[in-house]
Amino acid sequence: MAKRVLVVEDNELNLKLFCDLLRAHDFAVEPVSDGREAVARAREFVPDLIVMDIQMPHVTGFDLIREMKRDPELRAIPVMAVTAYAGREDEERIRSAGANAYVSKPISLARFIGEVRALVPSDAVEEEPEPEPEADVEDEAPGEPEEEGA
Repeated sequence: MAKRVLVVEDNELNLKLFCDLLRAHDFAVEPVSDGREAVARAREFVPDLIVMDIQMPHVTGFDLIREMKRDPELRAIPVMAVTAYAGREDEERIRSAGANAYVSKPISLARFIGEVRALVPSDAVEEEPEPEPEADVEDEAPGEPEEEGA
């Protein structure tokens, strides 16, 4: 079953980019463009991860992260902050609010997915031990390499 990610981002282009990128990596995604809806949507969607923009109108990502971390239903869900703030002090403030990871904009797509996978390993990672049967198949047919060389 696909892991679920709630994406809270007020910029429509960034929201689409994050959602498309996550879907391309087999995550189920719920977009939220208005931070005021984030907590209620998180309760409804029950995500495995929340990707949170920090600088939004009406309510900041800092406030939302703090609110979610105080909520018994939501506090265990990891939060990855995504923001244009790039200073060391900014990262410390974001992490002290309760974010588990921090990615600065403009984002590196590889770093974004790497952070997501570190916080919520996908089901595909759990299926990696499959190469063993291939090794067993090769062991069952030792004559094949000789036939190819003949």
